[in-house]
Amino acid sequence: MKESSEEMKMTYSSVLAKDGKPVVAVRFERDGDFAEALLPDCAIKKSKGFSEEEIAALEFYLKRNKKEIGSKAKDITGLRNYFN
Repeated sequence: MKESSEEMKMTYSSVLAKDGKPVVAVRFERDGDFAEALLPDCAIKKSKGFSEEEIAALEFYLKRNKKEIGSKAKDITGLRNYFN
């Protein structure tokens, strides 16, 4: 990762619908850089300032933590039956 004076921040949405399927939008931010993905795909779809290695690490993180992030998004949404 590049040197940065700020921490990376991850935010996520409630459970949304895309093409009739439940998704959660996830965004990573660091010093003006960003990377965006949708769960359950866990693929970074849009980014600025992150290297290919960093994007691969973020995608790995999303895959490993998909269930936990999805559960927290369900708590926001109130939909407990998605991403089981």
